[in-house]
Amino acid sequence: MKLYQKLAAELEHQIDKGVLRAGDRLPSIRQTHRQHGLSVTTVVRAYSLLESQGLIEGRPQSGYFVRRRDAAAPTPGAGLAPSRPQPASAPVDVSRLVLSTLRAIGSGSAVPLGSPYPDPRLFPFQRLSRHAHAIGRQSTMLGVPDELPPGNPELIRQIARRYLENGARVDPAEIIVTLGATEAINLCLQAVAKPGDTVAVESPTYYAMLHAIERLGMRALEVATDPETGIDVDALAAILGRQRVAACMVMPNFQNPLGYQMPDAARRALVELAMRYDMPIIESDVYQELHYGPAHPGSLKMHDRRGLVLHCGSFSKSLAPAYRIGWAMPGRYRDQVEKLKFLNTLTTPSIPQRAIAEYLRQDGYERHLRRVRKMLAQQARMMMAAVQRFFPAGTRTSNPRGGYVLWVRLPPPLDAMRLYRLALARGITVGPGHMFSAGSGYHNCIRLNYSYAWSPEIEKALATLGKLAASCLRQDAAARSR
Repeated sequence: MKLYQKLAAELEHQIDKGVLRAGDRLPSIRQTHRQHGLSVTTVVRAYSLLESQGLIEGRPQSGYFVRRRDAAAPTPGAGLAPSRPQPASAPVDVSRLVLSTLRAIGSGSAVPLGSPYPDPRLFPFQRLSRHAHAIGRQSTMLGVPDELPPGNPELIRQIARRYLENGARVDPAEIIVTLGATEAINLCLQAVAKPGDTVAVESPTYYAMLHAIERLGMRALEVATDPETGIDVDALAAILGRQRVAACMVMPNFQNPLGYQMPDAARRALVELAMRYDMPIIESDVYQELHYGPAHPGSLKMHDRRGLVLHCGSFSKSLAPAYRIGWAMPGRYRDQVEKLKFLNTLTTPSIPQRAIAEYLRQDGYERHLRRVRKMLAQQARMMMAAVQRFFPAGTRTSNPRGGYVLWVRLPPPLDAMRLYRLALARGITVGPGHMFSAGSGYHNCIRLNYSYAWSPEIEKALATLGKLAASCLRQDAAARSR
C-alpha cells in the first residue's frame, strides 16, 4: 500500500468510527503534510481518493469536509443520454483536425489531459529494452524473410496463449501481426469494403476508425450509442433493413471515448444481426486488458460462428506503446488481410516482436497488468470527482469500466474548440469532441486522459478548465441577452 493510500485508509477508519463526523472539517493539506511528515502531493492524492469515494467533499476557499453518507455523489454517468445521430452516411474529413490537435498535445510541456496515449511511466520499458538489446546482440541473421506475414511464430504463440489464459480459445493460424492496431483496423477495412461504401460506427467513435474510413474514400454512418451499453443494436437493425452497409466498426470493451463495456447479451445480438445480413464486423479490442472489474471481458469474436468478426488487438495500450505491435484475427478474410499486409508494409519489425514475446514468456505480464488496472481505476474515480467539483453545474461524464479516458459533456452552448484553444494557451490540452464524429455533433464535449499519476499540477489544470468553461458560458449568456 502506498503512502497516500495508507493516509486515506486511516482517515476512512476515523470516519467509520465516528471520530470524524459528517460536517467536520478535515485538517488542511498543509497541516496534514506537517503532522504526518508526508509530501503535499501525497496528501492531495489521499484527499482526492476519499473525495472520489464520496467520503469527503472539497469546498472552494474552505477546505475538505466529511460528507453525509446519504449525500454521496451521484453516479457520474447519470444524465449522459444515449446519442441520436442523423441516420445518414457522410464523407469523413477529420484527419487535419486530429493531426493539428495531436501536434499541440505533443509539443512543449503542456498538461496532457488531451493525449490519446497512456502515461509511458506505466510500462516496463527497461525490461523490454533489455530483451531487445539481448536479441539484437545474439541475432546476426535478422532480416526480412524472418518476419514475413503472418509474423514471428513465438509472438503469435504467446498471443494465442494469452487469449487462452483469459478464457478464449483462438487458432494461432488466424493471427497476423501488424504495426499496431491502427494498421490492423486499416487492413481489415480494406479487406471487406471498397471506396464509396458505407461503414457503420458508434457515435461518438474513436477517430482512428474515422481515419480508416477517410483514407479509403468510404462514408461513415453513425449509429445511436448508449454511454453504458454501447451501440444500439435495434437502431443498427433498422438501418440494415433499409440500406446496404458494407461493414460495422465497434469497440465493445472500454470504448474510446465513452469507456463502456458492452453486455454479453448485446454482443451476441450484434453478432447475430451481422450473420443475418452477412455484414463483417471490425472489432477493435485494444483496451481489453485494462478492465477494472474482477473478470476479463469477453469479445464479439467469441460469439462468431461464420468468420464475420475481424478482431484487432494491440500491446500499445497495455505493455509497449513505443513498439507499435498489434495483430488481427480476421476470420474468413484472413488470407486477404495477410496479402494486404504484405503489399502495404511487407513485414513488422523483428526485434520488437521478439522482445514482447520474451517478456510474455517470462516476465509476469499479469502482475504488471494488475498494478496498472488498479492505478487506472483509482485515477478514474479521482478524475470524475475533480470534474464534479470544478466544472460548471450541468456537466456530465461517462462512467468508464476500463481504459484511461473520460468523456465530458459540458452544458450547451459551450464550444469545445473554443475551450480547447483557451486551455492550450494556458498549457493544458484536451481532446475536443469534434474529433469523434464525422458530423457536427459533440461540439460541447471533451475527452480527458487520466492515465498520468495524480498531482497538484493535474488538479490545478482541471480547476483551470472548469473556470474557463464557466467563463465561456457566462460570455455566451451575456451575448444572448444583448
